[in-house]
Amino acid sequence: MATAEPSWLTLDRTPFDEVSFSRVWLLALATYGVGDVVTTIALVYFSPLTTEANPVIRQAIMAFGGGGFLALKLLVIYTCIGISLWAGVGDDDRLMFYAPPLLLAAVGAYTTVHNLGLLFH
Repeated sequence: MATAEPSWLTLDRTPFDEVSFSRVWLLALATYGVGDVVTTIALVYFSPLTTEANPVIRQAIMAFGGGGFLALKLLVIYTCIGISLWAGVGDDDRLMFYAPPLLLAAVGAYTTVHNLGLLFH
């Protein structure tokens, strides 16, 4: 029995392919979703000399602990995926398709390196 898939859940009939989508999001998730998360947790919970600099994340951690931090990260990631698919695929816009994950990757790489510097300084 075949299942019906909504037409907006596919990259068919767009200038984009699943391989490029997967690669760019893998990069974003590796830096923003793993690197930044792991180094931030190490700093916040295991380093007595540092605190979270971002006031939104700091408040989420104070109010909800690590779950609040992860919820904010997931919210940002899902919002960027939505922008990438809705604006990028919907309008065949390469900038809107690739910019959200590349921005997350850049932010994640910067914060991971910065956090590592704080951890090992």
